[in-house]
Amino acid sequence: MMSNKKKQPKKFTKKLLHKYRLVILNEDTFEERLSFKLTRLNVFVLLSISTILLIAGTTLLIAFTPLREYIPGYSSTALKKKATELNYKTDSLQQVIAVNERYFESIKQVLHGEVSTANFNRDSIIEAAKQDVDEIDLKPSKEDSLLREKVEKEDKYNLFESAKSKASFVLFPPVKGTITQEYNAKEKHYAVDIVVKENTPVKATDDGTVIFSEWTTEAGYVIIIEHSHGLISVYKHNAMLTKTQGELVKSGEVIATIGNTGELTTGPHLHFELWSDGYPINPTNFIDFN
Repeated sequence: MMSNKKKQPKKFTKKLLHKYRLVILNEDTFEERLSFKLTRLNVFVLLSISTILLIAGTTLLIAFTPLREYIPGYSSTALKKKATELNYKTDSLQQVIAVNERYFESIKQVLHGEVSTANFNRDSIIEAAKQDVDEIDLKPSKEDSLLREKVEKEDKYNLFESAKSKASFVLFPPVKGTITQEYNAKEKHYAVDIVVKENTPVKATDDGTVIFSEWTTEAGYVIIIEHSHGLISVYKHNAMLTKTQGELVKSGEVIATIGNTGELTTGPHLHFELWSDGYPINPTNFIDFN
C-alpha cells in the first residue's frame, strides 16, 4: 500500500512535467511554421500570471482613469465638486431673483400710483425729540471743539465740495410748458401733466441711471430714472425713448420725445412724477415748468 501512495505523487509530478509540443502547420503544404515546447506546469503558470495581470490592469484602469465614471454606482469627485458649485450658484441666483422681484414690484407701484400713506402726529414727534434732547449732555468737550475748528478750516477753502453739494439739489426741468393737471395726492394723481408740442425733446431732470425703459398699456412709452439721495423721476406717454435700461444719463440730456401714447392719455403731454425714498413729492416744489 505504501508503494502505491508513493507512486501516485510521482505520477502526478511526471504528468505536470511531461513535455508536449505545440506545432502550427500550413494546411496545404503541411509545412511547420511555429512550434512550442510546453508542459502542463508551464501552461498552468502562464494562465495564472495572465489572469493576475489582467485583473491588476483592469483595477488600475478603473481606479486611475476617467473610465471609472461609466461604472454604475461609482461617484466622481469632479462631478461632486461641480454639483456643489452649481448648488451654490442656484441658491445665489434665487436670492438675486427674489431681490429683483421686490424691486420690480416697487417700480410697478410707482407706475400705477399705488402708494400707502401714513399719518404722523407732528406734535408728538417734536415732543419726543425734545425729551431725547433734554436727556443728552450737549456741552462740547475740548477735543470736540478743536476737531470742529479743524474741519471748518479745511472745508472753508474746499470749493469743489461746496459746489458739488449745491449742484446736487438743482433739478433740471424735463420740458417747458403749461401744467394742465397739478399734483393732487388726494385724487392719487402723483404727478404734473405738462402740455407741450408733440415730438418735443424730454430731458433728464438730474444725473442718474435708467432703471425702466419700456412700453406699457396704460402709460405708453415710459422711462424711469434713479438719481442720488433716493430720488426717482418718471416720464410717461412718450412718443419715443432714446435711452435703454441700464444707461447712465446726465442732467438735461434728451431721454425721450413728447407723445400721446397709452390708454390713459388725453393728448400730447408729459406725465412727470418725482419720488423720494418710495414716497411721491410735488415736482412744482423743486422745478419751474414755465
